[in-house]
Amino acid sequence: MEPKHRTVRRKILFAALLLIMGWATVGVGLNPEDFLDIGKTFQFMLRFFPPDTSVLKEAIEQSVVTLQIALTGTFYALVVAFPCSFLLARNTGPKGLSGILRSIFSFVRSVPEIVWGLLFVVTVGLGPVAGVIAIFLHNIGVLGKLISELVEASDKETQEAIIAVGGNKVHTIGFAIVPEILPNVLSQYFYRLEVGIRTSLILGVIGAGGIGNMLFIDFKVFEYPAVLTEIIVIMILVLLIDAVGAWVRKKVM
Repeated sequence: MEPKHRTVRRKILFAALLLIMGWATVGVGLNPEDFLDIGKTFQFMLRFFPPDTSVLKEAIEQSVVTLQIALTGTFYALVVAFPCSFLLARNTGPKGLSGILRSIFSFVRSVPEIVWGLLFVVTVGLGPVAGVIAIFLHNIGVLGKLISELVEASDKETQEAIIAVGGNKVHTIGFAIVPEILPNVLSQYFYRLEVGIRTSLILGVIGAGGIGNMLFIDFKVFEYPAVLTEIIVIMILVLLIDAVGAWVRKKVM
């Protein structure tokens, strides 16, 4: 039978959660009727049909730019974050240095891509480069944290076996940790790539190029059929990335 104090604690936590959610709901002015009044939304969505295929060629070209932005920013972030993650991890990194690096990486990922994008649009100018740098910087922080946690959670028995036969820290990382975490690293990479594609759409609004910029302009001038075509292209792009990621993970695992 479960101890009484645990039951009381759970009830208190549940009540506190309900109070917090009630406070948040009232704070944003959420009204349940907003979800029921779908008539206006449906009428508005009808304005998107049929899709405007005249913009399809340009949408595909701009989606390629969006893919290039996400690929470049995420890949080079992985190149930097992967080796750094072993310095961040508590079981492989130097004690003094790992704490400092974790603070730096926490700061880098705490700044949203849109903020980095606004900064670099001003400093390097409009275009894809600002988007690449924004995604690169944010993903260094995110991937560094995620991979370092994989390193810390890796199997200790395999590492101890390598050390027992005379291996050092480099051997432990290369022959025990990396083979174990590699599939999960690839999984995290492709997930961040998908996030990077969606992020580059937002960055396009501030002038960082890609189909996001095209989508924003067409929406602003009420070209809703063109917007629908661009949304379809974006959905196909994300699905393709997801399929490729699943195929790669299957081959590696």
